[in-house]
Amino acid sequence: MLRHLFLFLSHRRSLRRWMEHSSTALRLTSRFVAGIHVEDALRVTAGLNQASLSTTLDYLGESVTTLEEAAAARDVYLRLLDLIHARNLQANVSLKLTQLGLDVAEAACREHVVTIARRAAELDTFVRVDMESSAYTARTLTLVTDLHATYPNIGVVVQAYLYRTEKDVDDLIHRGIRVRLCKGAYDEPHTIAFPKKSQVDANFEKLARLLLLTGNYPALASHDEKLLLSAIRFAEEHEVPKGAYELQMLYGIRRDLQARFVSQGHRVRVYVPFGSAWYPYFMRRLAERPANLWFLLRHLVRP
Repeated sequence: MLRHLFLFLSHRRSLRRWMEHSSTALRLTSRFVAGIHVEDALRVTAGLNQASLSTTLDYLGESVTTLEEAAAARDVYLRLLDLIHARNLQANVSLKLTQLGLDVAEAACREHVVTIARRAAELDTFVRVDMESSAYTARTLTLVTDLHATYPNIGVVVQAYLYRTEKDVDDLIHRGIRVRLCKGAYDEPHTIAFPKKSQVDANFEKLARLLLLTGNYPALASHDEKLLLSAIRFAEEHEVPKGAYELQMLYGIRRDLQARFVSQGHRVRVYVPFGSAWYPYFMRRLAERPANLWFLLRHLVRP
């Protein structure tokens, strides 16, 4: 019930406009969003690097309506890549296709991704294409698989709650494409997605094991300690070295777990979002993990 409420609120444009222009709201969300500007993301990354955590930087925004907005997002990512390289930070970038104009002009979106991937290759770094709702799954996978032959430094995200994902993972492994496995944070119908958390968890565990055995440097993205420990035990039992995969978590969530895994010698990457269009991302985080709401409420009552 609470999850559906947050997902509903994430689509309320009037509330979004008010929240994204509220300095108080942004202060309260600073646990989960690095800030508005590129420098905020780089500052947070430098701090995380000092704690032996690498990052992937996400310039928040989705579903742009003009080619000018899409080109502006592309330029932010190009600037990010240059600054990451110049400052020798342990970071790469994650991007959303609808932010780069997928719904406006698919050809232009593809060209933007090519431009970003080409620059990343020149700097010897990596680009991850995030997965959005199921309406974009097929197009996202098609674009990534098309580009991977030329730009092997491009990878993609898959979501364990979709029925189709096992087949998608098989195909991505066959192509040698790097995969980030997550549970999924969008509200999807039961006709295409597992309806129960236990089913999603079981599929995540199954796909994580498949990726650990045969994937190309997979990233296991979850805050579910039980699932991550299960994957780690499986890797140890099958002599998969710690350097052959990484664990990924969101900025501000389960920082204790991030530190513990690093202390045990695991590679941990933190997904760091930034930008003024933070509201939909933030509401999905509340829907995904109700404990985040209690953290927010504690901040509300602080003097």
